[in-house]
Amino acid sequence: MTTNDTARRGPYALLFRHVLSRLDAEQAHRLTVGCLRWAHALPGGPRLLRAAFATPDPMHDRRPTRAVLGGEHRSPLGLAAGFDKDGEVPLALLDLGFGHVEVGTVTAKPQPGNPRPRSFRLIPDRSLINRMGFNNHGAQALAKSLAAARRTERGQRAVIGVNIGKSKVTALEDAAEDYRFSARLLAPYATYLALNVSSPNTPGLRDLQSVDMLRPILEAVMDEVGQARRRLRRELPVLVKIAPDLHDDDIRAVAGLVAEVGLSGVIATNTTIARPDSLTTARSRLETIGAGGLSGPVLAERSLEVLRLLRRDLPAGAAIISCGGVTTAQDVRERLAAGADLVQGYTAMIFEGPSWPGRLAREVGPFR
Repeated sequence: MTTNDTARRGPYALLFRHVLSRLDAEQAHRLTVGCLRWAHALPGGPRLLRAAFATPDPMHDRRPTRAVLGGEHRSPLGLAAGFDKDGEVPLALLDLGFGHVEVGTVTAKPQPGNPRPRSFRLIPDRSLINRMGFNNHGAQALAKSLAAARRTERGQRAVIGVNIGKSKVTALEDAAEDYRFSARLLAPYATYLALNVSSPNTPGLRDLQSVDMLRPILEAVMDEVGQARRRLRRELPVLVKIAPDLHDDDIRAVAGLVAEVGLSGVIATNTTIARPDSLTTARSRLETIGAGGLSGPVLAERSLEVLRLLRRDLPAGAAIISCGGVTTAQDVRERLAAGADLVQGYTAMIFEGPSWPGRLAREVGPFR
């Protein structure tokens, strides 16, 4: 770690300890997004962000790139869905050093999500529990935000994945058309589409991971994407995001379905409903928090297991984005060595601060 990196992390550590950790987790998140939006909107703001976090100017970046899932990536590390649900600041996040940003999860219909409080920090474990419930402004609002971003030269080159989920009010038997609607609206602005069928915070959603229920959803989206590809005259990869709690046999079944339907790959993994014994947070605190998806370093072992299982069972050419418990540059290298094409993180940035993605990109080195 360089002196400059230590200096950047030092102020954030103080800010987190004395300010952000005293705020409700969701309130702190909204404050962070608001600050990014404000900073990026200032005259010269993007340049200042890149200078502050030692991120190269994308218009003059000479680092080697790698073509993955329809985009040119200079870093294997991207931001997982959940941080920028409504596509408010994707370009600002890229200026922090992420190689790609996945916005969403967004649903066909706007929805408020679950009652607050619904996001909780486990500070001793540098982890989060959330039961947000897909709170978002809906697919139409996200399409409008992404259209504005894509109108800029920077936005046209940006690698922005779009993560879509099922609206809470939509019955499970109507899920395919719900996903199809979002895919139709968002295809023109997405580098790739990710189908979230694995959040624990929408009732019944994880049931959609069963092959029999997942197949019609994938077929509907692939039909819609096929039409979009002809209109847009470009590829539009489609992936499915799965939970770490799936049994190994179910993961193999999903891998088979990916091959059968023609998906481009899998994102593995989402949050877990488990509360492993390795957590050091007091059990009384966990019981007070209650239900929700757990993310953070505790997920690393299972996420790596799922990655290795998928790499064995997926067809040649299918991509894997490895997500879950990624904190260090060594974590990124380990996922790439195990067969990941890209890697995503989110929770670590909450605890490490905005210098985290650029620092890891420098430590990992050129993406070849």
